[in-house]
Amino acid sequence: MPVTTQQLIQWKQQGRAIVALTAWDYAIAQILDAAGVDLILVGDSMAVMLGYKTTLPITLAEMLHHAKAVCRGVQRALVVVDLPFLTYQESISQAIHSAGRVLKETGAQAVKLEGGYPAMVETITRLVQAGIPVMGHVGLTPQSVHQLGLRQQGKTQETAERIFNEAIALEQAGVFSLVLEHIPADLAMQITQKVSIPTIGIGAGSHCDGQVLVTSDVLGLSERQPPFAKVYTNLRATITKAVQDYATEVRDRQFPE
Repeated sequence: MPVTTQQLIQWKQQGRAIVALTAWDYAIAQILDAAGVDLILVGDSMAVMLGYKTTLPITLAEMLHHAKAVCRGVQRALVVVDLPFLTYQESISQAIHSAGRVLKETGAQAVKLEGGYPAMVETITRLVQAGIPVMGHVGLTPQSVHQLGLRQQGKTQETAERIFNEAIALEQAGVFSLVLEHIPADLAMQITQKVSIPTIGIGAGSHCDGQVLVTSDVLGLSERQPPFAKVYTNLRATITKAVQDYATEVRDRQFPE
């Protein structure tokens, strides 16, 4: 049976860990889904795989294009799509329009928005009222890279309290789950214990209700790994060797035989 937002909440209540990864194309999405991943995030981290230095330049059109491909490859997992920078911050009507296009045009079940400040809480409240499932995201928010950098957030009492309060406010706004990115493990544990919705950690310790990583990091395809990622295989080296072997055989007239 396909995974639903309500099922994720039930799994939190049951203590069942949630497995999440990113996907940007049909082939990888199909593999992740068949392997049993519960939640597939079409993340704006795709920007880096498209050659951008940060997530900021990626457009809604690019996200829609890749999300359609991902959804064509998925039968079971819940698909969530990031709304890219400046496609939801300008106004509530802009956010509803962008999120509505994602659900109408791709087949995804939910969207993810970064930040928990008051204006974002209001935006998410309206999205949920419009029938659009929303995943929240607090802690390190990559779309604020020029403001926050890529360093761990919530290390001081003041910033920890702010992130904690943002998480509570987002739950009250109606998000069905929360991404906690690159915050201290004890802060992530406090948030996880306080909220009734599942928390999905990325660099936030082992006390979250689930974990997400960027798939290219897991597979060893990224040029640089974040400090909290774990590389389970080195496909970059494997692919390089395969292409070199192919090139050698072509030049030596060994392929085709």
